[in-house]
Amino acid sequence: MPSGPRMAACFIDPGEIDVIAPNFKRRLSGVTSTIIQLVPAQARLGARIAVVGPGLPAGLPRLRLRDLWRLWQRPRGGGVRIWHARRNTEMLPGVIMRDLLRMPLKLVFTSAAQRHHKGFTRFLIGRMDRVIATGSGSARYLKVPHTVIMHGIDTAKFRPAADKPAARRAVDLPGAVSDRTRLIGCFGRVRHQKGTDLFVEAMIALLPAHPDWMAVIAGRVTSEHAGFAAGLREKIAGAGLGDRIVLLGEVPDILPWYRAIDLYVAPSRNEGFGLTPLEAMACGVPAVATTAGAYADMIVPGVNGEICATDDGAGLTAAIARVLERGQAIAELGAGALETVRSRFAIEVEAEAVNAVYAGLLRQH
Repeated sequence: MPSGPRMAACFIDPGEIDVIAPNFKRRLSGVTSTIIQLVPAQARLGARIAVVGPGLPAGLPRLRLRDLWRLWQRPRGGGVRIWHARRNTEMLPGVIMRDLLRMPLKLVFTSAAQRHHKGFTRFLIGRMDRVIATGSGSARYLKVPHTVIMHGIDTAKFRPAADKPAARRAVDLPGAVSDRTRLIGCFGRVRHQKGTDLFVEAMIALLPAHPDWMAVIAGRVTSEHAGFAAGLREKIAGAGLGDRIVLLGEVPDILPWYRAIDLYVAPSRNEGFGLTPLEAMACGVPAVATTAGAYADMIVPGVNGEICATDDGAGLTAAIARVLERGQAIAELGAGALETVRSRFAIEVEAEAVNAVYAGLLRQH
């Protein structure tokens, strides 16, 4: 990561807090990214909220783990606090604190999973006071009353490039890149679940007929998936496209890459919600995605991108081809993508809706 001044931890008196957003996972994940983006927006809209746990930036309002014992005391002004969990490892402590330790808490859970929940997860969800689903896909697997609130994007951070050729020159792209070069991006962990192989196969099929385009893949390759990544490199080399399909590995800042690309592809076989198409769309970039996660809730074919079935290599290739065949008219899809995010998926829209769930619970007590 780039070096810079370290921010001081912003510890909050528990008496001033109505809502706690726990994060009990050290490694950065989609859930962690959601908390990092959402909590400041919720605070700006009036929520008295703080995070607790590892793996979060120091600048967020936070509680120390040792302050959790003070949750027996009600916040100033009386009432209860809300414990907003997003994983089993956060629901369980909430249940223990409320039901066994008799702390004055109400429990909220956000579910992004698009699968049948196991018995223990169903038990924990059944103990929640309110449940939020992040999209129509995750809502289908909930057996309890719930509210659908889709994730949002910080549109002040994710915004279009003022000068696309300059944005391309600003990134460290291997090989010769001219102002005519156009980029297709696929960002995220490189593994089978994310469909990186489907993207590579689509690029091998399409790029020979589109000489001004090249593809960039950015994302971590863990030791467990090193063989998978090596196989992709062999396929690319075998197709003679080593200079046009580039695996960058993990980059320190993905934002410049979103601004540099002209088309984003999310080929996932399985996803929780999936923020990357929204991040691209907020930068004025159309997206092609599978129906994994909440992608089908974001993308309107022919308006801001294209959709295809999951685990369908031919369908993905055809969807990308439909966009490439638009030529310069791809810019119209980019404008549609930007409008979609700003009207429906701005982080403030999500923050306001989640805060309304909190307000409903707090009014009851």
